[in-house]
Amino acid sequence: MWARLLDTLLSSLIRHGALVVETPDGHTHRYGEPDATPVRIRIHDDETLRRLALRPELAVGEAYMDGRLTIEDDDLYGFLSVATRNTTAVQGPWFRHVAARLRDALRLFQQYNPMTRARQNVAHHYDLSGDLYELFLDADRQYSCAYFPTPETTLEDAQAAKKAHIARKLLIEPGHRVLDIGCGWGGMGLTLARDFGADVTGVTLSREQHQVAQARAAAEGLADRAEFRLQDYRDVTERFDRIVSVGMFEHVGVPHYREYFRHVREKLSEDGVALIHTIGRFTPPASTSPWIAKYIFPGGYIPAMSEVMAAVEKEDLIIADVEVLRLHYAETVRHWHDRFMANCDRVREIYDERFCRMWRFYLVASELSFREGVHCVFQFQLARRRDAVPLTRDYLYRPARPAETAPAESPAPARAESREPAE
Repeated sequence: MWARLLDTLLSSLIRHGALVVETPDGHTHRYGEPDATPVRIRIHDDETLRRLALRPELAVGEAYMDGRLTIEDDDLYGFLSVATRNTTAVQGPWFRHVAARLRDALRLFQQYNPMTRARQNVAHHYDLSGDLYELFLDADRQYSCAYFPTPETTLEDAQAAKKAHIARKLLIEPGHRVLDIGCGWGGMGLTLARDFGADVTGVTLSREQHQVAQARAAAEGLADRAEFRLQDYRDVTERFDRIVSVGMFEHVGVPHYREYFRHVREKLSEDGVALIHTIGRFTPPASTSPWIAKYIFPGGYIPAMSEVMAAVEKEDLIIADVEVLRLHYAETVRHWHDRFMANCDRVREIYDERFCRMWRFYLVASELSFREGVHCVFQFQLARRRDAVPLTRDYLYRPARPAETAPAESPAPARAESREPAE
């Protein structure tokens, strides 16, 4: 029964590329294009067969983690590339639609993130061993999409370029008070304090990140200009000239979008600028992968632009600029994967083989979701006033101006000659 159900699913789903599946009884089944070189997988037991037939979105990752599904030559890239291309392009059988609609119906409940639950979700991923992240991130521990001016740009240079690009969008000036929502290990806040003369307040719910960020600020002699708090952004009471949030919005949850942007507006000065950097999707709203939600980012969700814009518009914020980074995150995760695999023996010492396979699955699946799937990165520049930023985008492509090279009197951003809307 389960073999027939899985056969029906794969027969209707695999149209691009080719897949050969060996079932526990020793039989092989081929799907997809007849002339394509297939990726070959083996399902080792009947229970795995049943789970794959019923809940493939969850069971594939679990079976790979546990070694109950193996891939010839361990070609995880090839296998997940076939899966990504086909699940993106092909509708599949009717029962797959039913499962997707059920997940969509439950997503608001799953993304309900009051403060207590938000702390638990953050701890699940970000309070892992600090040694783990040192093994695959850049030296500044930027755990978000880098910005690659050229394909040959190194990860370190691309992460520096990302921070410079965001600093330009924020129009940072010396003395600006900056709130960094979801500050991570402090890299963005320290850059704005050290290189641009800003006074930064960073908030995070991760105890591990908070400790590292504080220690880094002290070690660099920046503790007087870069304060890091173990605090929910909703508990911040001050107002700021600039607000930046990189890679945190994915953890807010759809039910809290208006609340999030209400806090952004309330904490932003009248002529302030905010920059929200988040993973997004090209498609209409959907649901989070059940495997990602269970093992990697509980409570996480990748928004459609329509969901973000609906919340922004209702909270009386001006949308000053929107940029879509299409393949930058694919390149970023490729670097992370290669570094992770180069240090896999050390990861195995910290955790175990199952953890290594889980994280490899996560990294490969993430890269392919940007390279061949529906994911991208949105950067939303927001303001309370329409003249808070220059009228053209020319300023975004000039070199970022660190505080130590800025002229004594920095010119104000270009503004319209009148307060009327520009034609």
